[in-house]
Amino acid sequence: MLVLSRQRDETIMIGDDVEITIVDIRGDKVRLGINAPRHIQVHRKEVYDAIKRENQQAANLTPQDVSEVIGSDAGPSAAPIPAPGPVKENPENHQTKIRRSRG
Repeated sequence: MLVLSRQRDETIMIGDDVEITIVDIRGDKVRLGINAPRHIQVHRKEVYDAIKRENQQAANLTPQDVSEVIGSDAGPSAAPIPAPGPVKENPENHQTKIRRSRG
């Protein structure tokens, strides 16, 4: 693990496209500003872990499991669910700020 020391308003670069800026420091909490391309997902670790867990559970569903979730209303006459289309990437950068609630 690389450990860096930074002060407020200083930035760390990850590759050519990801900037992490120290926005604020209050006591033992640091606020980060993250500037990354839209195709790079940025999540807090606990959110990332929850998404990964949900995706793994969904990958293990059987057709019977799906039928149980949809219910008996979705028989042969029910309209099929369309497959998702391709994801269009936007080359513009976006900013994501990680905020923690106080409490």
